[in-house]
Amino acid sequence: MSYAAISKRLERGQLVLLDGGIGTEILRRDLTWADHQLKSRPDVIRAIHADYIRAGADVISTNTFQLSRRAFLNHFKGVEHLRHIGVANLETRWIELLQAGVRLAQEARRDTAEGRQVAIAGAMTTLEWCFRPDLAPHHEQARAEYRELIEVFAEAGCDLLLIETVNSVPEALAAAEAARGVGLPFWISFVPDQQGRLFSGESLEQATRALAPLEPAALLLNCAPPDDVTAGLRQLAPVCSGPTGVYPHVGRFDPPEWLFTDEYPAERYAAIARDWIALGAGVLGGCCGTTPEHIAALARLRDAATPDP
Repeated sequence: MSYAAISKRLERGQLVLLDGGIGTEILRRDLTWADHQLKSRPDVIRAIHADYIRAGADVISTNTFQLSRRAFLNHFKGVEHLRHIGVANLETRWIELLQAGVRLAQEARRDTAEGRQVAIAGAMTTLEWCFRPDLAPHHEQARAEYRELIEVFAEAGCDLLLIETVNSVPEALAAAEAARGVGLPFWISFVPDQQGRLFSGESLEQATRALAPLEPAALLLNCAPPDDVTAGLRQLAPVCSGPTGVYPHVGRFDPPEWLFTDEYPAERYAAIARDWIALGAGVLGGCCGTTPEHIAALARLRDAATPDP
């Protein structure tokens, strides 16, 4: 499908649901998320996508967070060192994994959607660690690397791009310019701090104004606790002319994996989501720690508030 069906829902003021956590859902199913399980356990990844579709997600995101050439190269001194001690296919493995991520999402949609309009978002994040804006490459380098990623997603058949957990305006601009160059609609999602600002110290108003000429299809907030994304949404919604939304995490980061907590069960999560809708959110979903049960609770809220004709 194309992004058109999702765009029309947003234009009509209908709530659009993104899926929930994928990496943490892998953990919840007693596997490690270290290698994304795209090649070793494709059945599990396909099943997670299918569960989110059944729960009511309108958009499912590929299991490709932090997959890039740079992510593999960072394990080595440089390219020559990688070629010297790395396995034969390591330089191109990121491409194969991105393609596999899109393919598994497509297969889940084909087998599960049953006529529903479900879009597939190619998911990517900052080029370096998503909580460290100080590590970001310079603008031209960042734009080139994002263009490289986005072209793979486009060729693989994504309907839109989800550029998520972005921590600064300059990196958001580099990613947006790359997306515009390829021609896919894109959502940009920022990670807010406790005051609702970017980790770089920039405001969401600054981010919105800088990105406006590049026409992102939506601006979102993710990968922070519910209170933090609420603080961010209070600042974002009044200054953004297009769709906004949130998909917070629940639980705690316990490096290298995730600690699940019972602080935000599905029904409480959906109750808090009413506040996000009141603040103007048009897109809701979940990040780390959220499950198909959380998305199902949001779907009940969506269907009660804006039933399809």
